[in-house]
Amino acid sequence: MSLRSILARREAIRVEMRQLHDAANGGDLAGEARTRWDALAAEAEQLNAAETRQAALDDLDRRAAGTPLTGTGDGRFDDLAGQVTALDVIRSQMGATDAAAGRAREVSAELERRSGRRAEGLLFSLGASGAPIERRVFSTTNPGGGPGSNLIQTTVSPNLIDRLRERVLVRQLGATVLGGLVGNLAIPRLKASATASWVAESGAISASDPQTEQVSLSPKHVGGIVELSRNMIQQPSLDVARMVEDDLAKLIAVALDQAAITGGGSNQPSGILAAGSGITVTYGGTNGLAPSWANIIALIGAVDTANALNGSLAFLTNAKVVKANRTTLKTTVDVSSNFIQTDAATLAGYPLGSTQNVPSNLTRGSGTNLSALIFGDWSQLILGFWSELDILVNPYESTAYSKGNVQVRAMATADVKLRQPLAFAALPDIIAP
Repeated sequence: MSLRSILARREAIRVEMRQLHDAANGGDLAGEARTRWDALAAEAEQLNAAETRQAALDDLDRRAAGTPLTGTGDGRFDDLAGQVTALDVIRSQMGATDAAAGRAREVSAELERRSGRRAEGLLFSLGASGAPIERRVFSTTNPGGGPGSNLIQTTVSPNLIDRLRERVLVRQLGATVLGGLVGNLAIPRLKASATASWVAESGAISASDPQTEQVSLSPKHVGGIVELSRNMIQQPSLDVARMVEDDLAKLIAVALDQAAITGGGSNQPSGILAAGSGITVTYGGTNGLAPSWANIIALIGAVDTANALNGSLAFLTNAKVVKANRTTLKTTVDVSSNFIQTDAATLAGYPLGSTQNVPSNLTRGSGTNLSALIFGDWSQLILGFWSELDILVNPYESTAYSKGNVQVRAMATADVKLRQPLAFAALPDIIAP
């Protein structure tokens, strides 16, 4: 039973008991009136207990770690959306009438309905991915480092070689994902609790009030423009479609990961390492220092002191810090002369993630090219999405039109916020050659 229904039923009981009391004109209740009064009183007591339990459950639900979302919950729609490629979205806006193009239009229409916003082009489902596209041109002659003609269906291998990419780990570490947002989102947060005090017999308890604030998310836009040649559109192999789709989705995911970790620049979400994020920052030395056991314990201790040593706890850093045979974690010892890191997956007993999205160009005093190490409860990091990948085809842009090419603009809208900043601690001045 919800808290609202409990309160409504208790109010109905109060009204009925008031009627029984008034009918007695101040006298004792007897017969059926007494029996009914006792039944209502017993039910009221049960409702009081149920209210206490439900309020506790509701509070725990509000404080619970979010579950990363990996689908819409509609298996049939997810399967259909998974069949749509980015190239289908592009071709459908160029007049294609085949089944793949029609499927792309249908999926976009459903995504528009679910999000409550109209796409400028067609929406493309990101699935479990998330963030932006770099500007470049695919054609039979450009770019020089890898002409598009190498991908036209003649003797193209079915096995596409992807480029080496940064690991995308924020979601894997347990970030809370909110999808399908429409307006700005404000999440209430208890800033300070009321106070309790011991008093003498018949002493008065001092009144105190809890303090609240809001965690606000607002849309931030990320995207870019890709130019596709006429031959690339009309003569693709299946691998080209897969390449376009994978590249767009992965680039978006990488950019969001970077924003969640270090964002804070112009028009970006504010990430964990951004100035003023509110996390606990510790330093190894005046100009940076190789990490020590004391540094690692200080990060864990900072999170523990903030009562946040629970949830999806993990470390995150970059490959320079965990690289073997250097003055970094694998060759640093604790108080018992044991190496801090004995394998690539854990650090001080907690999971360790490594990605080049964690910066290695930080400064401290005269120290440069310093790296960061982050520890915390990653469920306290919120990723909010307002739109899927919105793909708009423009065959009329002057430069592209003169060559028979088309420009494709892809954008996504998201924001990043820390639910409880003190659930994170960072060491941003690690010397890691």
